[in-house]
Amino acid sequence: MDKHTSLEVQALSALTRSFKLHKVDLGQDAHLKKGGMAFDTEAWEIEGIGHLCIMKMKAFLGLMRMETVVIAPTQVDLPLFNADWVNAAGTETQMVEFYDTQLEPWPHASQAHFHEILDRYGDVPNGESTATHWYDSILYSCSCRKTGRKLTERLSAMTQDNIDAFVAQLAEALACDADAKAEKVRTFAETLFSQGGPAVDQVTKLFGAETARRLVVGAMYGVKDA
Repeated sequence: MDKHTSLEVQALSALTRSFKLHKVDLGQDAHLKKGGMAFDTEAWEIEGIGHLCIMKMKAFLGLMRMETVVIAPTQVDLPLFNADWVNAAGTETQMVEFYDTQLEPWPHASQAHFHEILDRYGDVPNGESTATHWYDSILYSCSCRKTGRKLTERLSAMTQDNIDAFVAQLAEALACDADAKAEKVRTFAETLFSQGGPAVDQVTKLFGAETARRLVVGAMYGVKDA
């Protein structure tokens, strides 16, 4: 059986080759458990780049597992990167998403690298989602949602290719107006929290709005005063 490579391993192995990471103390928010669901969250500042968050969730005695990686550039002008992996009773879903939080447009040549990765994994079935979301208008078309069974190795390889390509762009990116860029990330995080959604709503229901806001806005996206 193919073994899943955790998003934590994939992200940290790629980032630590190019950058220094400084761990953020999340205090009691690092480990939250209630109602049969457990959330383990870690965060780092990526020196000269921005914020990294890795969250793992388990529910239903491990029958459902989720991993999330967020890379939120606040010192270079690149998109916000989000990867989610979900395993629900053996069916895996992998999402890789790029959100427009830049000060200037993301060059088409830079986006092309990720379209090439999409083409490379064109044999992996696309996951269907008929829901509409507030962020659809800022989600880049090189994002993807793949789902299926017995596709662990392909999904892990696809995610690693995306992470490696994004980290390579981070390493080449020039510094930008950090205050203005951080404000773009703040707006995204605050809107995500205020608009809600399945994950945000569940965390809010379990732990209350104050803890949920710290976790979503502060821990995941690195907003300082969350």
